[in-house]
Amino acid sequence: MQQTMTSDRKTTVDEIFEHLLDEINSLRLRPGDRISEAEIAAQFGVSRQPVRDAFTRLANLDLLMIRPQRATEVKRFSSREIEKSRFVRAAVESEVLRRAARNCDRAEAKLLDACLKRQSTAIAKGDYQKFGLLDYEFHQTLCEIAGVGFAFEVISAEKAKVDRLCMLGLAKEDRMPQLLKDHEAIADAIIAGDEERAVKLGMEHLSRLDATIEAIEVTNAHYFEPSQP
Repeated sequence: MQQTMTSDRKTTVDEIFEHLLDEINSLRLRPGDRISEAEIAAQFGVSRQPVRDAFTRLANLDLLMIRPQRATEVKRFSSREIEKSRFVRAAVESEVLRRAARNCDRAEAKLLDACLKRQSTAIAKGDYQKFGLLDYEFHQTLCEIAGVGFAFEVISAEKAKVDRLCMLGLAKEDRMPQLLKDHEAIADAIIAGDEERAVKLGMEHLSRLDATIEAIEVTNAHYFEPSQP
């Protein structure tokens, strides 16, 4: 297929976007850090326009704060937005778990088992980043088993809003083994067709981050936006 100037530019925007997204989610760029259009453009050897487009995409994910005539900043966490995001995710994921428990057959049980084995391997290697990707894979697989693959778009969008907090939690508390145990218990309930238990375990799984968020708000208050009166 013949490439056009537009597709070349889109590829450049994607490359910059993905690089910065990884920098933000891995906390190499921390909440409140300033980033420069000019510096990123120089780093990639491009004009400012693709950098500006990548910044806009990150702002749409609520990860950057772009202000005219002022420095662009990595957005700080918002307690209100975290609460809203987790409420939405819990509501959607509850229905996903119910449907998955109803629909799961032997072939789909094997898919879940394969997901869990990959997570176990990541833990053995101490690979936090890989485990994070496999966490997404597990929840996507649940949506597919439930027959509502589109629900993963909602879950992943809401999950992305707290990924940086998850990374802090994983790195500082080594929570991966507990999260894997949660996934294993959820998978067992789904394979057994136990809807109520699957939902109960799923909500317990989501609540694991509560203590981490509270601790980070105390120890790293500068990562959060000031509370609104």
